[in-house]
Amino acid sequence: MSAPALLPRVDDDLPDRLMRSRAAVDEGTVHPTRALSAWLARQRARHGCRVERIPFAELDGWSFTPGEGNLVHRSGRFFSVEGLDVAVDGGPDGGGRAWQQPIIVQPEVGILGLLAREIGGVLHVLVQAKVEPGNRGLVQLSPTVQATHSNYTGVHRGTPVRYLEHFTEPGRVLADVLQSEHGSWFLHKVNRNMLVEVTEDVPVHEDFRWVTLGQLGVLLRTENAVNMDTRTVLATVPVPDAAAGALNRDVELVSWISRERARRRLAARRVPLAGTRDWHRGADRIAHATGGHFEVVAVAVDAPGREVRSWTQPLFAPVGRGLAAFVVRRVHGVPHVLVHARVEAGFLDTVELGPTVQCTPREDGPRPPFLDLVEAAGAAQVRFDTVLSEEGGRFHHAETRYVIVETDERTGLLPPPGYRWLTPGQLGGLVQHGRYLNVQARTLLAVLNTGAAGL
Repeated sequence: MSAPALLPRVDDDLPDRLMRSRAAVDEGTVHPTRALSAWLARQRARHGCRVERIPFAELDGWSFTPGEGNLVHRSGRFFSVEGLDVAVDGGPDGGGRAWQQPIIVQPEVGILGLLAREIGGVLHVLVQAKVEPGNRGLVQLSPTVQATHSNYTGVHRGTPVRYLEHFTEPGRVLADVLQSEHGSWFLHKVNRNMLVEVTEDVPVHEDFRWVTLGQLGVLLRTENAVNMDTRTVLATVPVPDAAAGALNRDVELVSWISRERARRRLAARRVPLAGTRDWHRGADRIAHATGGHFEVVAVAVDAPGREVRSWTQPLFAPVGRGLAAFVVRRVHGVPHVLVHARVEAGFLDTVELGPTVQCTPREDGPRPPFLDLVEAAGAAQVRFDTVLSEEGGRFHHAETRYVIVETDERTGLLPPPGYRWLTPGQLGGLVQHGRYLNVQARTLLAVLNTGAAGL
């Protein structure tokens, strides 16, 4: 029997097809972009979802375990809220930090999948207008499939997940990477980020629409329109890199990340939620003694358009709006992005690359490097500035102001320890491998990938 034919290691035509999709905003699209915005508004009005804060005692199926006080579901599935004891050292100043906090424990791997199809010679992806109880506006554009393992294996006993078969038994895979969730609020949580192409006709349910990458770039400029799960999949789209060179070779960057991971020490161990230091449980919230950081709350949800119509659950509710910003500088005409090697309590690999600035500006404590530069940027420097929601299935009204600021030679090319300049193409190369970029950096990379920043 003869050996099978060898295949090209990469899809030579994919970069051009992705760029055509990014350039298609009105011409070559299935739906005009303005019609998509109107459709999303209609979906929000039609779904009629209601979310109400409730006391913990009114949670159905959820309870605090005796003694430890962990918040768990009676099925033993979905997720739990536990305590985490954290100690970090090896930072730029040689000092260390230690704290305790509530953390979401959800060991199962979910699927975040965008289905792609070439329509009229232009690659489109299938997005869904999906209800999430924690979202501002409730309905946002999600991936074709956005499902935890409990969802798609039927633990919730709801209706089947539409289009799931394209991701459990995928055809032509364009991207498939395990990526982290929010390391500050999830313990070792990862999702499978997938982009899968089909050639056959796919029946389109009324909650779904075919859109181009360029249209998603336009919609990313609309506050709270494109959800976090869509953004993280868009970050993995392998767009072409036109840069001929970079300040740092790729191998040097990987070596730097390895060095940062080796020198930073993170000890994170689960502890009983009831004894978590500085956190206090009331009838309807678990809050920090300072009133800052975030709270754990409970909600009741009535969502006619979801797989399950009504339920109750806990959510994490941040105190204050976050800020995540990329500082960009051109070097010999090539854009470079300044990233920060961040330690977050829930990371599997201790360090992932985050934005130049990632913080809640109104919280007490030292101001992070480059925050003043971002806040003082003039209109001519700002390439992107939009408020977007974080994961609406676990967080209540968690919003981050995402900003991309272009600076000049006044921002030096020798950054402080823990920072490096990378081209967007180098970021795109790293994100093809799991757990190199955190979820906030991936949102900003999605902005670059879709052309929303105009760089």
